[in-house]
Amino acid sequence: MALKRITMQDIADACGLSRNTVSKVYNGRGSVPEATRRLVLAKAEALGYHQRPALPDGQNPGGTVALLTQHKLLSHNFGAFFITSFTDRISRLGYTLKIFEVSPDEIGALRLPSGFSPADAAGILVIELFDRTYLEMLCALRKPMVCVDGYAHAGTSLIECDFISMENLASELFMVRRMIAAGAKRVGFVGDCEHCSSFSERWFSFCTAMGEAGLPVDRRLCILEKDCEEYGDPGWLQKHLAAMPVMPDAFACANDYLAIHLMTALKRMGLSIPGDVMVTGFDGSPEAAIVSPSLTTAMIPSADIGRLAAVMLHERIRSPGFSFRRTYVKTSLLWGESVR
Repeated sequence: MALKRITMQDIADACGLSRNTVSKVYNGRGSVPEATRRLVLAKAEALGYHQRPALPDGQNPGGTVALLTQHKLLSHNFGAFFITSFTDRISRLGYTLKIFEVSPDEIGALRLPSGFSPADAAGILVIELFDRTYLEMLCALRKPMVCVDGYAHAGTSLIECDFISMENLASELFMVRRMIAAGAKRVGFVGDCEHCSSFSERWFSFCTAMGEAGLPVDRRLCILEKDCEEYGDPGWLQKHLAAMPVMPDAFACANDYLAIHLMTALKRMGLSIPGDVMVTGFDGSPEAAIVSPSLTTAMIPSADIGRLAAVMLHERIRSPGFSFRRTYVKTSLLWGESVR
C-alpha cells in the first residue's frame, strides 16, 4: 500500500495549530514564536516531513553566492529582469547574494575583484563576463559555478562549469530566412560577432541562412567593428552605411539596441523601413515595440533564465560531482513592422 504523503495540514493538526502558522515556519513570511517553531519542526520530523524550513532573523543555511559581472546588470533590459528573478530564487533557496563588478584592470591582470574571497562563497554565478582567460581562471578555483552567456564561441568550448544561455540559433535563422523570403538578396549583419557567445551564435545563424539561400556573406555590407560605444551613435553608423558599395536590402542586428540606432541612421539617410531596408534585432526589449516601425526581434525570457540559473547553481553546490551541463532557454519570435 502506498504511504500517505505528509502535508502541512497534517503537521498543523498534530500540533493543534493552524495551517497558516505551519506555513510561516517553512516560507519565512510572518513572525512565529520560537517555541512554536520548535514544536512544528519536531512534529514535522516525527511525521517524516522533509521540506527545509526558512530560518529566522535573516539567517541562511546555504551561505553566500557571489555574482561576478563585467557590466552593470540593471542598466539594460536582460540584466534587470535576470537579476531580480535570480535574487528572489537564490534567496528562497537559502543563500545570501553578493555582487562583484569586475574591472577591466582586474580582467587584464587576472585578478579577483576587490573584496571577493573564494573561500567565503558557496558558489559563483558569472554573467556577461566575456574574457575567456579570466573565465578559465575562475573555473580553476574549483568552486561550484554557473556561467550565463560567455565569451565568443563559449558554446563550442570545453568549459569546466555549468553554462546557460538564451537560444540564439533558431530564432536568428528564422528572422533572416523571413527577410530573404520577403525579397532580400543583399543582407548585412550589424554587431561585433566576436563580442560574446550570443553574438557569435547569431552571426553563425546569419551565415547559415545566407548559405541556405545561395547568397554570399559580404563583409563589406556588414558593420562588424569591435564592440564599442560608437554603435550607439547614428552618425557613426551613417558613415559606415555610406561607405558600403551598395545599400543592403536588409540588416540582421545582434541585438535591439543596435537595430534601433541603425534604424535612426537609415531614416536620416532618407531610407524607409521596411520599404527600402528591412531590419531585425534580438532581445525583445520594450523599445522594440514602441519604435516606429515596430521592430522584428526575438524575446529573451530573462526572468526565466534568472530563476533557472539559481536552481542550477543550487544543484551544483549540492552535487559538485555531476557532469557539467549546457542549457539553452527558448526565445520567442516577435514579428514587427520592420520586416515586409
